[in-house]
Amino acid sequence: MSGDPQRWADLRARVLSAIVMVAVGGGAIVAGGLPLVLLGIVAPGLMMWELARMTRGAGADVSVLLGVLAAAVLVLNYWAMWHFWSPGLSLAPLALLLPSLVGALTPRRDRAVFAVYALVIVLTGIGLVALRNGVGLPAALCVLLVVVVSDVAGYFAGRLIGGPKFWPAISPKKTWSGTVAGWIGAALVGAGFMAAGWGGAQLLWILPIVAFAGQMGDIAESAIKRRAGVKDSSNLIPGHGGLLDRFDALAFAVPAALLIDLALPFMPAAGG
Repeated sequence: MSGDPQRWADLRARVLSAIVMVAVGGGAIVAGGLPLVLLGIVAPGLMMWELARMTRGAGADVSVLLGVLAAAVLVLNYWAMWHFWSPGLSLAPLALLLPSLVGALTPRRDRAVFAVYALVIVLTGIGLVALRNGVGLPAALCVLLVVVVSDVAGYFAGRLIGGPKFWPAISPKKTWSGTVAGWIGAALVGAGFMAAGWGGAQLLWILPIVAFAGQMGDIAESAIKRRAGVKDSSNLIPGHGGLLDRFDALAFAVPAALLIDLALPFMPAAGG
């Protein structure tokens, strides 16, 4: 094992990511109601702003407008679902496509990448609330823990074990040992929830898939930052980057968990 201190240079950022996700995300999920909805509106709006800034081309900067648009379509969907949901308002979910479409029509690098990532961001806003209110508190907390545990396990395994790189052209620090450790960490989270009576044996293979989706979110954001030539998505968190830097894995894990649950419910619905 190398004693190179640079091996642990980003440990502080990783610890901060875990703290932010557990404190902010976990707190809002447990509280539910308005705090969770506000998180599901404000965070995606800021993340959309960061994504738009990193991918903007020549011409007018519409990043702020795209962030506001993302927040607005999320407000529209929450309003429709909670108060007036009916077949006559079935177009509300289509509004989630607006940030992707509008952003792709403005001067921009990698329009397709922006469009897909923008949709993932707004789905994350809806997904957090859907997991908490539709599937239940245990499921929402489970996904959050999978993201945190798989990231921490992957980080330490990658630094301590090393080995072949997972995708060196995009994320040169990520290794196969870290990736597999993340899957193992996710399976251990599943074992814990099984022991608590909040799910069956399917958690042992479903949660590693959710963890892998989160890992892909991390890699996708790394690729966008490399293309943009920036170290952080923004400076919203002074000295530690932006919200996308902290929530990139959660942004992919939440939609993945929702899609999996639609096809194969992996945790019993629970209130709270």
